[in-house]
Amino acid sequence: MKTLSLWLPVVALAILLMPAAAWAQQKIAYIDSQFIYGKYPEFATTQQKLNRMANEWERDLQAKQKEVDDLFQEYQARELLYTQEERQRKRDEIIAAEEEVERLRSQYFGPDGDLFKQQEQLLKPIQEKVLAAIEEVALAEGYDYVFDKSGDFLFLYASDQFDLSNQVLEELGIEIESTQRGNRQ
Repeated sequence: MKTLSLWLPVVALAILLMPAAAWAQQKIAYIDSQFIYGKYPEFATTQQKLNRMANEWERDLQAKQKEVDDLFQEYQARELLYTQEERQRKRDEIIAAEEEVERLRSQYFGPDGDLFKQQEQLLKPIQEKVLAAIEEVALAEGYDYVFDKSGDFLFLYASDQFDLSNQVLEELGIEIESTQRGNRQ
């Protein structure tokens, strides 16, 4: 009994010193970034611009690949007419042309390529606006955490009442017909 009376003030003090967040239930919500970006006109415009760049680069690569194919067909058609030195020179020319196509493919579409850099440069301001809007809505609504349903998190169940996607669109100044999830499509 005496040990209980000694520990009771220690436990009471520990409880009083616990952060307020530990006392309150945390509020969690989610957004659907694919839905938000799909309704955000600036994102669609930027995506179209990126698609045009990628298509232009792809056409450039296809033209270069056709040149390589033409060189190879010409080589095959005349291989027997070439001297040994001419054959080697033509093969080296074909290999150099193929390497150039691969270098361009990597330059345009590689992990650190032009397309990636353009995406980062053009989409970053849009993503920052969306994140700022998410933060504004979360703070206004009192949410502790907001997850992205479209991201890597697996949602086995998500109640529509915690979907902040429409409020984020409103914060971005995008009017939508209805705030009901069923009418989102």
